[in-house]
Amino acid sequence: MRFVIVTGMSGSGKSTVCKMLEDEGYFCVDNLPIQLIGKFAEIALDDETGVDKVAVCIDIRSGISFKGLEEELDKIKMMGVNYEILFLEANDRTLIKRYKETRRDHPLSRGGRIENGIALERKAIAFLKEDAMYIIDTSTLLTRELRPMIMKIFVGEKDVRPFNVMVMSFGFKHGIPSDADLVFDVRFLPNPFYDLNLRNQTGNDKPVQDFVMACDQAGQFLDKLEDMITFLIPHYIEEGKMGLVIAIGCTGGHHRSVTIANKIYERLSNSENASFGTNIVHRDIEH
Repeated sequence: MRFVIVTGMSGSGKSTVCKMLEDEGYFCVDNLPIQLIGKFAEIALDDETGVDKVAVCIDIRSGISFKGLEEELDKIKMMGVNYEILFLEANDRTLIKRYKETRRDHPLSRGGRIENGIALERKAIAFLKEDAMYIIDTSTLLTRELRPMIMKIFVGEKDVRPFNVMVMSFGFKHGIPSDADLVFDVRFLPNPFYDLNLRNQTGNDKPVQDFVMACDQAGQFLDKLEDMITFLIPHYIEEGKMGLVIAIGCTGGHHRSVTIANKIYERLSNSENASFGTNIVHRDIEH
């Protein structure tokens, strides 16, 4: 079992890191009381729990009980837990700026100056920094820059969840999907609904696909859409996004949108050297 203790200065990004680890399959607990660390480790070690990756965020919020952390860490080490400490650091100027932006008080400032709270915290958690296996200074890091560092240390390239592209067809009369990142309207294409032989079929059926794709604009649209998506994906990945939802809509979500969604899904799935996964959903095909 991999047992990671995420700690460091308040405002340095610990909660953000925990969310990153949680996205990669870690069982994460934020602000776990010091007295419960041993019990938590005991539960996590139980084979019936089915947990093999754990991350616990511990910091000065624990208050006076924080002083007992060293003793608790010694206990779980005796239990056979080879924990790793990730210490997140940031300079005073950055921490003060972050606190002012969020309009929150430092846990040790007690309504006084933030600077004083930061100084007290540095002194209180110095022993954790000394024992830390990994120290990351987030003073100048953006989230998209922090993520690959965390992934490299705690996930490994083979286990990193790939960027995923979901292609979704839908009908405008049923509403635009709330989770869509990009929405495209294909109601400019000829509608198979008005062909009585095709009305009761869908874009999953070849006759409907042939009807839609017989329009020159359909092929042109697919070429331009594929070009734009393949251009955007590397930039989204660089920005730190984990996925992209592309919604293709027509009136009812049965014919044109399903056809185009299927076609773009096929093209993206068959892309050479693609660094992303793909899946497809036809939201309104049964309506």
